[in-house]
Amino acid sequence: MKKKTAALALVLSCLVSSAFAADYSHLVIMHTNDTHGYDQRADGVNGMATVAALRKDFEAQGKQVLLLDAGDAIQDNNLVNLSKGKTAIDFMNAAGYDAMALGNHEFDYGADVTQQRIKQAHFPVMSANIIVDATGKPFTPKTHAILKKGNLNIGVFGLTTPSTVTTSNPKSTRGLTFLAKDNMYTAAQKEVNALKDADCDLVIAIGHLGSAPDAAGDRSDDVLNHVQGIDIFIDGHDHVIKDRTVNDTLLAETGAHLANIGVIQQVDGKWKEDLYPYGRYNKEDPKVKAIVDKAQARITKKLASVVGTTAMTLDGTRAPGVRTEETNLGDFLADAFLWQVRQATVLQHVRVDGAIMNGGSIRASINKGKITENDLLLVMPYHNYLQYVTMKGSTLLEILEAATCTTPKAIGAFPQVAGIEYTVDTRVPYAKGDVYPHSTYYSPAKPGSRVTITKVGGKSFNPDATYCIVVPDYLTSGGDTYSALTDPAKVTVGDVDYLDVDAARNYIKEALGGNVGDTYAKPQGRITII
Repeated sequence: MKKKTAALALVLSCLVSSAFAADYSHLVIMHTNDTHGYDQRADGVNGMATVAALRKDFEAQGKQVLLLDAGDAIQDNNLVNLSKGKTAIDFMNAAGYDAMALGNHEFDYGADVTQQRIKQAHFPVMSANIIVDATGKPFTPKTHAILKKGNLNIGVFGLTTPSTVTTSNPKSTRGLTFLAKDNMYTAAQKEVNALKDADCDLVIAIGHLGSAPDAAGDRSDDVLNHVQGIDIFIDGHDHVIKDRTVNDTLLAETGAHLANIGVIQQVDGKWKEDLYPYGRYNKEDPKVKAIVDKAQARITKKLASVVGTTAMTLDGTRAPGVRTEETNLGDFLADAFLWQVRQATVLQHVRVDGAIMNGGSIRASINKGKITENDLLLVMPYHNYLQYVTMKGSTLLEILEAATCTTPKAIGAFPQVAGIEYTVDTRVPYAKGDVYPHSTYYSPAKPGSRVTITKVGGKSFNPDATYCIVVPDYLTSGGDTYSALTDPAKVTVGDVDYLDVDAARNYIKEALGGNVGDTYAKPQGRITII
């Protein structure tokens, strides 16, 4: 009798559990990441009006749509740059986003502007691992949110890459701590537990973390290997397409620049990604399109003036490209910086030997033909000022060794150069020293083990000689791997009143006579990768 009673209780328990199990059949999770202001529909770009139209079409089918973004929405394309990201949030408000995680480039205009964009958004903008040092409290008003879709309570929380302290201008994140590794896992687990305790049916992490090898310990994969209870992880930052399972959790990412729209639904009890690449779905929401088009028309008119011409495409692609090897655009920009600073009155009696431009700050190519103001600002959207740094050759060797630590794998620090010739031997492992202060990167334990500098300023390299090198101020602030440039015992930094984009424009007009010619038909052999 006891056995029958127990069996009956088990059956009743299963029936009750089944009756109250969450029904996901009507839920559609749409997601984007790293849109970077590519919000107007164009060749290869879906655009924000298409995101809005697709959401409405799903809703017309009776679906409950959750629309999420994994960060880096407000910077890069001139469509959003000139408003410091305000237009990007306007577009996302119009499209009906439900939540967003902060990306590293949300800090490019300074933390105060980041807070303005958070307040402007009609949806929660979150990060659970950014702490204000002065108060010990989270930087964002919300670290998580519970979103109601039909009968479902869906918990979402945000995470931001700890590398923000170097991949955005370090000046923008002073006074903030980005919890990393174990501390980030603890913060994420706290968010999951809070959402579970609130009886959420589904827990989604929106993380701007990526999976790049140089961020080991701080990647989305690492979080999923240390945190329990995340059902779906929507990622960003590394601009790749992801659709894989890590410890039974779907890890999804769309690439970048709205080339794809992510759509996640449950199929046969499992969460499945279904990307919508450009061309698969071609509708645009007319109201959102009108808002985007109006903003673009203003920008186009403002930036249409022609600076010069180029006889060839200047290559600013990411990888392979400016983050992995010498390119003709890298040569051109470094030459422009070197030429411009040599014109500075304060340096008339100083020998300026070379220039460095980190590949990660080169954001676009320049196509053959006319070069407009718009083109230059697409390539260099950060408005960095040029500076000159006086240092020993040994320090120059250190920064080149650190800046190529992952080569041949892509790294934003990769040095495009002028007046400098160097070789990277990728067969030699990068020997890590101590972690640089206020950085996620390791100093080189053995500078010169992978990198050999052959010439600086047209002369044979001497580690004991003193060199004057032009760099963007992003690097002297410790951006990317360039923490050595913040050490006053190693370097002396001087200012000149030139913006990077002004230097490029002046170089074209004054030094090149308005035409980028055959000198830049191909890379000039300044960098050798073995």
